Amino acid sequence: MLGIKVPKQDAEKVRKKLIELGLLDTNFKVKHEGEFVIFPVKEKIEGFEIVEETFERAKKRFHSYREVVEIPSELGHLLPSSFDIIGDIAIIELPEELIPYGENIGRAILRAHKHIKAVFAKGSKVLGEYRVRELIHLAGEKRTETIHRENGIRLKLDVAKVYFSPRLATERMRIFEKTKEGEIIFDMFAGIGPYSILLAKKAKIVFACDINPWAIKYLEENKKLNKVENVVPILGDVRKVAGQIKADRVIMNLPKFAHEFLKEAMISVKKGGVVHYYGFSHEDNLFDEHIEMIEMAAEELGKSVKILEKRKVRPYAPYQFNIAIDFAVF
Repeated sequence: MLGIKVPKQDAEKVRKKLIELGLLDTNFKVKHEGEFVIFPVKEKIEGFEIVEETFERAKKRFHSYREVVEIPSELGHLLPSSFDIIGDIAIIELPEELIPYGENIGRAILRAHKHIKAVFAKGSKVLGEYRVRELIHLAGEKRTETIHRENGIRLKLDVAKVYFSPRLATERMRIFEKTKEGEIIFDMFAGIGPYSILLAKKAKIVFACDINPWAIKYLEENKKLNKVENVVPILGDVRKVAGQIKADRVIMNLPKFAHEFLKEAMISVKKGGVVHYYGFSHEDNLFDEHIEMIEMAAEELGKSVKILEKRKVRPYAPYQFNIAIDFAVF
């Protein structure tokens, strides 16, 4: 087939020009020959040395698993547009109609995303005392332990034994930017430590509590992995810990149940300290109900609160949002 031969020093400039003109044949690999580069082209181009050449076929890059998945065409519209990637593990939520094609979908994800090594679907059950979502293996390696990287830290975890959302990385960085050097932090529902490990870079000390022993096991490992000594993991019910700590900043990342622990948060924060509260809300009433619960809890304790910020963190379900409310306690 046709190629154009150019000196190596001109190759990048020529490549960009060929792409701009739509003449580079991307179905084939560029060839290197000594001090020259040979580009596969679709037609003769004046002003260049034209050669007849044999080129190796290029592997096609896919932008989405949906380009290569094998399912009946009438079900294509049901394919999720996104899924969670935790380390090198993908976790996808499939509608019931696509469950029989789970293996095909898993293989398509592996084909389109070379760094992913295992694919699971979220099951319908929530398992055990620690309410971890059931996972169904679709394709790739049959393992659930991985190392996830975000915000300059590494987090080791088992996705089948602990809860973790990669979609909160931006929110975690928002809290990090608000944290001042030398603060005392109380992470009430710490999990494997995505907030605790990150905030430890600024904080004097971080008290990190969780009721799930697997979460605390991985939190201990993540302390070592990230070389942070100022995180204190606490295994147990946060109700038994509340009030024993006086923190400058309290993290309440348990959106479904955080409202049940508002008093525990308020008795654990210094006067003027900040609480980061998370909840779930319908789009018709995002903040009012939660603010009412916050103010009611404060009143019962003889305290007052000042709302500092309220924001939508992310969509959670149709018409539902994960919301954040930052408030100071006096």
